Amino acid sequence: MSAAKALWTGVYPAATTQFAEDGSIDTDATQKIQTALVDDGVDGLILLGTCGENNSLSAEEKRVVLSGAVEALKGRAPLVAGVSEFTTESAIAYARDAEKIGVDALMLLPGMVYVPKPEELAAHFRMVAEATGLPIMLYNNPPAYRVNVDFDTLDALSDVSNIVAVKESAPDTRRFTDLLNRFGDRYAVMAGLDDVALEGLMLGASGWVSGLTSAFPQESVRLVAAADAGNWEEAREIYRWFMPLLHLDAEHDLVQSIKLAETIMGRGSERVRMPRMPLTGERRAEVTRMVEQCRATQPSKRQTEMV
Repeated sequence: MSAAKALWTGVYPAATTQFAEDGSIDTDATQKIQTALVDDGVDGLILLGTCGENNSLSAEEKRVVLSGAVEALKGRAPLVAGVSEFTTESAIAYARDAEKIGVDALMLLPGMVYVPKPEELAAHFRMVAEATGLPIMLYNNPPAYRVNVDFDTLDALSDVSNIVAVKESAPDTRRFTDLLNRFGDRYAVMAGLDDVALEGLMLGASGWVSGLTSAFPQESVRLVAAADAGNWEEAREIYRWFMPLLHLDAEHDLVQSIKLAETIMGRGSERVRMPRMPLTGERRAEVTRMVEQCRATQPSKRQTEMV
């Protein structure tokens, strides 16, 4: 990891995984996506999160994506690997392999499909954390995963030294203040839902894990920089411009929408793995119109034209 880049601060796009026409992983295209985002100034990358289609990949394919990112980025930015497995045993194996491959940190999700009791959730997180020396960010997304990483669970894990951050994707922004009031600086808190990102940053989140940054990285970087500098007028201007697209991050078809946005912006392909399918019909037309409107009114483009 670059010494100039600190974990859990700034903008971390949830990078997409690119596929060839035959459905296999397109390693070159995936690496191109990753390096382009870092070239555009993002502070780190989330690999194999929801937008990376983690649960649509085989165990071997996941390792290929991680290895490819380490090879392509060569320490230029922190790489955080999503841990999204069906069992604790497979999550432990994946975490150990990710560490060997050379990623910098993990984003740990509850076990998939099964909705755990609080003690099961805490045990899952603890066992995975104890199997690796990497720093870990827990991912809280109750709407998507039907389980809330509640404060009692975070209390129970406070002695686990490498669980150091929380990605907060609950839509209720009161959670940011409650987390910081209860735990102080014990856990870094990252805003994790695009259309409440600025609210999270205003309330003390240290950074933003973003979906739509994959299509508009420069504006995302400027938004967080403005918030960090206390330039709320500029931050609000960018946020309001961005909001129609940011709402897509809260929809079930967010992966297809983000990949379509990348395609329109010349940054990738909209190919996805089944059971997802590319957007069609009116939904595709609607998202296309939204992206094209944002492209036509990009703050970065307006600034360049003024210069």
